[in-house]
Amino acid sequence: MSRDEQSTDGPDSGIVDCALYIDGVRQGGRVPLDIALETAQEAEDGFVWIGLHEPTAGQFDAVAAEFGLHPLAVEDAVHAHQRAKLEIYGDIAFAVLKTVRYVDPEEVIEVGEVMVFLGAKFAVTVRHGQAASLTGVRRRLETAPDVLRTGPSAVFYAVADHIVDGYILAAEGLGNEIDAAEFLVFDTDRSREDNVTERLYKLKREVLEFRRAVSPLAEPLGRVARGEIAAIDPRTKDYFRDVEDHVIRAAERVDGFAELLTGTLSANTAQIQSRENADMRKITAWVAILSANTLIVGIYGQNFDFMPELHWRYGYPIMLTVMLGISVFMYRGFKRNHWL
Repeated sequence: MSRDEQSTDGPDSGIVDCALYIDGVRQGGRVPLDIALETAQEAEDGFVWIGLHEPTAGQFDAVAAEFGLHPLAVEDAVHAHQRAKLEIYGDIAFAVLKTVRYVDPEEVIEVGEVMVFLGAKFAVTVRHGQAASLTGVRRRLETAPDVLRTGPSAVFYAVADHIVDGYILAAEGLGNEIDAAEFLVFDTDRSREDNVTERLYKLKREVLEFRRAVSPLAEPLGRVARGEIAAIDPRTKDYFRDVEDHVIRAAERVDGFAELLTGTLSANTAQIQSRENADMRKITAWVAILSANTLIVGIYGQNFDFMPELHWRYGYPIMLTVMLGISVFMYRGFKRNHWL
């Protein structure tokens, strides 16, 4: 947690920031939680934005009581691990957004969550996971008073836009790793990568995790962009339409990753089977060559008195020559048919 995000002790422990905005401008510093909503209601164009980071149930109780948040939404906000969604509880909207960050050294997708409560005079954001810092979002939004004048909806837009931008960055990093893995599958020099299959399956698992975070978000953002949510200021529809477009593009790219990895895995499996079949053909060919000679040696190894050329002076070298000739003949035949 950065220094700016450290919570203070006391009744509002767990709160990162609590600020009052009037006519798109922040008023002073941090506002005490117990008078935040009352202060916002006294201002005609004011609202309060409270940000929390991984609060416990006890820490969140004061916020829930102050703003009249629904118990089911409060439970989701405290315990996290929810799918992306948008729900309406009376005149309060509750949204769950999944954050995504690609960690390059480990080649993994790191998923976090941000919950947003929107009322007429307040916005409450609850952050889970280190990949979901909103301090920069607040600072950037405070430099755009025209957007902030739309009220709590501006907070939802800024948070959603920041998270969706993270999808694009994560997709770039993951896409580079998938391209590298695909190259290794079709590279003739495989000595640089001992287990391409394991890497491909790992990337496929990360893509599925990415898809679960991104795909469900398109539908609720579409509802917001179409003005179907009364709790969202209609002046922000154009902003949300842009965010929705970016989400759809990110979801389509992730779907493309999944299809590409499926095809690459199939190609890799086919190559492995082809190599195994080639090895089996080589083994079979050598066994056949040795079997022909073993048959001759086996016959002449029997202790019978009467056998062809048994007592002939040149019988032994002639049989060795015959065995060598058979071996050379079979070897050339297998070589011509690409078994060796």
